[in-house]
Amino acid sequence: MLYTAEHAGHLPDDIDALKRIIASRDETIARLLSEIARLKRWQYGRSSKRVAELMGQLQLALCDLPIPEQDFDVPAAAKLSDEDAGLEATGTPKVISLRRKPRQLPAHLPRETIVHAPTNCGCPKCGAKMRALGEDVSEMLDYVPDYFKVLRHVRPKLSCSRCAMVVQEAAPSRPITRGMAGAGLLAQVVTAKYADHTALYRQAGIYRRAGIELNRATLASWVREAAELLQPLADALGRYVREGEKIHTDDTPLPVLEPGRGKMRTARLWTYVRDERSAASRAPPAVWYRYSADRKGERPREHLMGYSGILQADAYSGYDALYRDGTIVEAACWAHARRKFYDLYELDHSTIAEQALRRIGALYAVEREIRGQTPDERLSVRQQRCEFLLLSLKAWLEHTLSQISVKSGLAKVIKYSLTHWRALTRYCEDGRIEVDNNTAERAIRPLVLGRRNYLFAGSDAGGHSAAVIYSLIGTARLNGVEPFAYLRAVFERVADHPINHIDELLPWRVVPTEHVEQQAA
Repeated sequence: MLYTAEHAGHLPDDIDALKRIIASRDETIARLLSEIARLKRWQYGRSSKRVAELMGQLQLALCDLPIPEQDFDVPAAAKLSDEDAGLEATGTPKVISLRRKPRQLPAHLPRETIVHAPTNCGCPKCGAKMRALGEDVSEMLDYVPDYFKVLRHVRPKLSCSRCAMVVQEAAPSRPITRGMAGAGLLAQVVTAKYADHTALYRQAGIYRRAGIELNRATLASWVREAAELLQPLADALGRYVREGEKIHTDDTPLPVLEPGRGKMRTARLWTYVRDERSAASRAPPAVWYRYSADRKGERPREHLMGYSGILQADAYSGYDALYRDGTIVEAACWAHARRKFYDLYELDHSTIAEQALRRIGALYAVEREIRGQTPDERLSVRQQRCEFLLLSLKAWLEHTLSQISVKSGLAKVIKYSLTHWRALTRYCEDGRIEVDNNTAERAIRPLVLGRRNYLFAGSDAGGHSAAVIYSLIGTARLNGVEPFAYLRAVFERVADHPINHIDELLPWRVVPTEHVEQQAA
């Protein structure tokens, strides 16, 4: 019962009962404050990692500011340690330059040379003839706005002078049958929306400024037909991802417009990532996205039908059915567990939460050292160094839980880790498994950025198109391939490419034209 001022007369007289009421109310207040703080951070704030990145960028920007060449009086309290001041362990000072070095512009960019020669060839002092002495060269980076061009395909007709036989080359294939969009324009529209997160109505405005009228409906139809062209490649990516020994998965909401009703409903985009590079594998990384109208547990079961191996995911109950027959092994995410302690620490600087963060941080310190080593090497180090840390952490969590109220927010966070302990510690049994599921979370971020810009999908078909295109762009990025160049190369070839050889057009097997030109140069 909630006792307000008007109910004061109904409070019990027993002191112990009053203490229990106060303790219960304190727990409720703490839980609600924690929830409010979490929701505020979700709506207005950025994650700790993002803030750290922004601070790092700010520090780099400050380092680029010109520094006056003058002496500064440094207070004793502000003096740095030897290490911070740039001293070697031997005490020998490092050479630190405060002058910013000129930035070298990329060599592959085209150069336009502008010569600023003196207008008068005679000496301005005595009138004698001048001779060449040398030259000073400086470079500036300039920008030429994107431009459109028309490709005129001319096919001459030849007629035999004897038998009147007419010969003419076949018309080249178009990315979209009878469509006016060339491979480059189609790749630009798709890349702008799904890689640069530029909504179609904004693209239409950009093209209008260039003198080209392309309405949003036209652009939307191009995106839909581009996704249909790329669907076989997305299917090939799905097969490749499921052939791996380990998959990282996550999902994110996607608002979808109900056709004819003007209402929104929440669908889902799922990501499945195969990336074994941190365990010294040379297998190309790939990401495969799937769209579904809901978040039912049967969706991941449909997506992963026939897969056997490791599934690294969060604790979403919809995955539980996948683990029951043992063909798919569950691996959990320490980043999720850590984040819950971090939220508590941000709320009231809990010393218990701080200690939990330090203990989990020790696990991550080991992972940083073994990143890129083989699974056997990683497993050996983990068994030597992490198993003791984990045993100690579990004992500490269990002891702490016994000392606090079971209804507190801290108890809830501790129970999460202990409930999923088996899956959280499985990475110490298999060197292929990662300590967390950040691989999948990184694959989700572009979807979140896109959602903030174009807000919603127009239909279920639009959601499926987004999943297809995100799969190709995401995989291209994972393999260091520029998305626009890759998609243009695919659109130039896919219409005439044999469907049974579609794997030849996967991102790590296609060399875009730009790369060939740069290598030749």
